[in-house]
Amino acid sequence: MTKRQVILITDGDEYAARTIEYIAAEVGGRVISRTQGNPTTLTGAEIVQLILQAKNDPVFVMFDDCGMLGEGAGETALKYVANHQDIEVLGIIAVASKSHQTEWTRVDVCIDRFGELTEYGVDKSGLKEHEIGRLNGDTVYCLDELNVPIIVGIGDIGKMARKDHVKNGCPITLKAVELILERSGFHAKKG
Repeated sequence: MTKRQVILITDGDEYAARTIEYIAAEVGGRVISRTQGNPTTLTGAEIVQLILQAKNDPVFVMFDDCGMLGEGAGETALKYVANHQDIEVLGIIAVASKSHQTEWTRVDVCIDRFGELTEYGVDKSGLKEHEIGRLNGDTVYCLDELNVPIIVGIGDIGKMARKDHVKNGCPITLKAVELILERSGFHAKKG
């Protein structure tokens, strides 16, 4: 069986869900809508079964810890999915939150709320931080343990002073997804 190609998102609120559904339609992917939730309620095994049933790739999956410190339900499920033998993670969109000095992860690149790529982390509003390659968030605690091709950091998905709103075409999230698809060679693999 061919591995399912997925993009993981570390946010699951209603704004994230609307944004990811919009983006999936734009790039021809599928969203596991049942992974929306703050916090994540499905187990990793349940999410894998839903991914395997999705009609086509890339499959977008949301995870959320609702601000819980340490490894919460969202991260437990994320680790299970990311390490599953039938799943190929194309990349992760790490979403910033207010949890400064608590949980952080390394990121390969960030996209600020103006759509600019930066080596610096970004905050919840999508503004550049002062540290290179680091993002603070609430469902990012386990990302450093994963072997994935790319982690792209962005501000609060679907928001960022309305610059990532669905009415504006979600340009920051779309750019993050396009970067993941390009770096992974997704389109070349399909063709």
